[in-house]
Amino acid sequence: MATVMGVIAGILLGFLLIAAAGIVTGVLIIRALYWSVRRNRTVRGVALRTRVAVTSGPQRQVLKLRLRLADSLESCRAAVELAQHSAGPHGEVARLLRRIQAEGATVESQLRLLQSETDTTVLATEVPIVRDRVEQLEALVRSLRSAVASGLGAPSDDTLAALRADVDREVAALDAGVRELHTLHSFDAGQEPRRQNTTHLTRGNES
Repeated sequence: MATVMGVIAGILLGFLLIAAAGIVTGVLIIRALYWSVRRNRTVRGVALRTRVAVTSGPQRQVLKLRLRLADSLESCRAAVELAQHSAGPHGEVARLLRRIQAEGATVESQLRLLQSETDTTVLATEVPIVRDRVEQLEALVRSLRSAVASGLGAPSDDTLAALRADVDREVAALDAGVRELHTLHSFDAGQEPRRQNTTHLTRGNES
């Protein structure tokens, strides 16, 4: 019986170890994928900036719009990610981010198409239209980031106000303690000469 229980315990322990190893492996894979995506995003941004610097003509304007769009969408994503990890209200920021990203992907596709356009007449007509869409998305991102900042700032302001009140009370208590200590020292200093005079008088009367 003891042997059977030992075998069962060994099997259960093996399953637990396998499960723990699977969880750890999954976490490591997810982290690796996350940082890979972050690095790829950074690399794409650097490559796009380099292309803007070395390109001229109408295509440079298109690349600059692509860069503006990418920067705006990235700032929006970062703000929403910060909001989701904060204690403030989240609201519908995640859903709004997905909608903005979907519209941004559409505009990005239009810009990629214009980037390969060689007809200057088409570029002169289409680039202002797409620029207006980029500017609209930038305005939406600014509004969303402002909403996120307000959500982050409200609890921070309350916390700082409470902290300021606690500090003011502590400073007032310390000041009162220091004043009381000075008063006690002054009282003791005044009592010492009186004790000395009393001692002299007593000795004189005894003599």
